[in-house]
Amino acid sequence: MDQTYKPTPIAPVVRLMVLETDQPHPDTYSERGTFGQILHEHFSIAGRAHHPPLGVETDQVFVVTEQGGRMPTAEEFDNFDGLLITGSVYDAHGDNEWILQLLKLLRTLWIKRPDFRFLGVCFGHQILARLLGGEVGPAPSQDWELGHCAIELTPVGQRLFRTRKGDNHIHLHQMHQDQVTKAPTAATAGPELVAQDTEIVCWGRSEHTSVQGLYLPNRLFTTQAHLAFDEDMVKRQIQIRVDSGAIQDLEHADRAAETAELEHDGVEVAKAILRIFVYDDDAYEGP
Repeated sequence: MDQTYKPTPIAPVVRLMVLETDQPHPDTYSERGTFGQILHEHFSIAGRAHHPPLGVETDQVFVVTEQGGRMPTAEEFDNFDGLLITGSVYDAHGDNEWILQLLKLLRTLWIKRPDFRFLGVCFGHQILARLLGGEVGPAPSQDWELGHCAIELTPVGQRLFRTRKGDNHIHLHQMHQDQVTKAPTAATAGPELVAQDTEIVCWGRSEHTSVQGLYLPNRLFTTQAHLAFDEDMVKRQIQIRVDSGAIQDLEHADRAAETAELEHDGVEVAKAILRIFVYDDDAYEGP
């Protein structure tokens, strides 16, 4: 389903293909649609709040073939500026056929489209790290990072999110046990994907997760945390994992659910992600 925010004539337009790797809770779907539609709404808000304003156009495809989805061809991305991979209950380190197909597609696009941007949230963050030779697996502590959490920003993160001087944190909702356990580098990616003098930067960390996001100018922007979750979504996604038995520490789950109403920086993160399409942050000195 195509959704379009109609920008003003002078506003640049960013065209994104959202690869949906999961389906939301039925109540969330009835209220807000698929994860791709939720992200479209979120990035449209961020585009209007961006300086200068940006238009956002998206299309979505559900890629979990074992659940009736389909894997698009590389040619279907010809009219898009980038792709965004959503979160998922699946393990990004798994070898499900659709996950291997997705990795093959991503590699093809990375090589074929040097102008293309790659964005990932949670599972998407992890699968893109895997593409570039990073390591993904359960947290060494074996516990979950859930609910409203502070993320400590590296100097690059502070620049990307344009935090006030002395403020080196943002807050987002988390929903994961797996994480990037070893960040990718140019060496692990290989010269076919990343030039050997290039640094793949980690922009943030938390006590639970040392790699909260990855950044490569004009190419890659990922986040372990969820930028578009609202209070109901946080509570429902926690409950899905409790009901499936994935989360067994019920006290931890209850405490996390209690933080669902807290404000977070999801729009600021989306604005930072959109900037990867229009100019390098080092060159911009606006408000």
